[in-house]
Amino acid sequence: MSMSGGRERLVVIGGDAAGMSAASQARRLRGPDELEIVAFERGHFSSYSACGIPYWVGGDVAERDQLIARSPAEHRARDIDLRMRTEVTEIDAAGRRVRTRAVDSGAESWTSYDKLVIGTGARPIRPDMPGADAPGVHGVQTLDDGQALLDTLARTRGRRAVVVGAGYIGVEMAEALINRGYEVTVVNRGSEPMSTLDPDMGRLVHKAMEGLGITMVDDTEVTEVRTGADGRVRAVATEDGEYPADVVILGIGVRPETRLAEAAGLPLGARGGLLTDLAMRVRGREDIWAGGDCVEVLNLVSGQEQYVPLGTHANKHGQVIGTNVGGGYATFPGVVGTAVSKVCDLEIARTGLREKDALRVGLRFETVTIESTSRAGYYPGASPMTVKMLAERRTGRLLGVQIVGREGAGKRVDIAAVALTAGMTVEQMTALDLGYAPPFSPVWDPVLVAARKATTKVRDAH
Repeated sequence: MSMSGGRERLVVIGGDAAGMSAASQARRLRGPDELEIVAFERGHFSSYSACGIPYWVGGDVAERDQLIARSPAEHRARDIDLRMRTEVTEIDAAGRRVRTRAVDSGAESWTSYDKLVIGTGARPIRPDMPGADAPGVHGVQTLDDGQALLDTLARTRGRRAVVVGAGYIGVEMAEALINRGYEVTVVNRGSEPMSTLDPDMGRLVHKAMEGLGITMVDDTEVTEVRTGADGRVRAVATEDGEYPADVVILGIGVRPETRLAEAAGLPLGARGGLLTDLAMRVRGREDIWAGGDCVEVLNLVSGQEQYVPLGTHANKHGQVIGTNVGGGYATFPGVVGTAVSKVCDLEIARTGLREKDALRVGLRFETVTIESTSRAGYYPGASPMTVKMLAERRTGRLLGVQIVGREGAGKRVDIAAVALTAGMTVEQMTALDLGYAPPFSPVWDPVLVAARKATTKVRDAH
């Protein structure tokens, strides 16, 4: 039975992609007289593109508001009671209510719900070391974080930046700061940047970053952030030395923000993300859904749960949740692990499993790496491209693809993402009828060249 007469109340925690997509979709299906929607967001912004923050910081995107898809006022105009600067501090799952605190006044209150959506996102990993919280050290997860970083850059006289970590955020932020005229050093724990790639492909990214004038320090742990007499950051220390810094960016990844959920006794996976069923309902709960960067999802290639914090998934999760909360039916079957990024004009893409992922789940595989071009070799503007492909040894099933190249390389990974989703073999891929003309690709697309080579290798293995 619902609590407000005939109306049900949906409460949403988190005002970004998953939460507000869910609220918007539920509102499309059920009017305000049937469903009351209350959403809480602790920051200043709603429904924004966190993925766009590095490009805003770097100057490719001129205005912060260009990253906002829908403002709080626009949500309210659609009968979604979005309360900004309001933090949820407790979920009482048994009592079906949440405790909130107004960030500015500290005022606390309880709000009851019939249905709850958890879209609490992720938080940047802050290393447990001296100085990690010093002024001038920034994570970049939210628009508030991006604004705080730009404020620091505007105030700081020096032009030396150290980026800790060389994943997507680290690599993108390094480029953004180069674009702003900073001297940039990247300190990376791994042997190569982009640990989402195999190291042989990461090496190509390393070369491109050095070509931009970025100083790469690999196989190195940061031990301390050193501060000056004013308390502000002045250097980053490692076991081997120190790197002067006027600003430090933490790009060592994110963790699911599930402290509220854990305290409420909700089920978490190995990576700390919430576990849901195919309808994105929290496992074992009839009235709680979760999506976005706070959940773990099924990897369709490995068959295991994985933590993949990406805006594409968050928006899909929200659509699925909103449809189910609104009385319809939708499912989120899982992911194949597709991602694309860039450093200057170098495009970096991956989907499926890396070698170490395949080994971890006990798959036997063959790998091939090919060099090709983005267009017919004789057509102006053709640029080199490296494609690496993994195939299952016994069956020839495609397991993963990594692509590093110039213009036209990145989105080619989508061919492989579709093939992975369909469970195709590399031999089946060689027959794909892809679009061809000299300005777009060679006669054999680079992905198909790799598939042909992998087909031969799988046959030879037999």
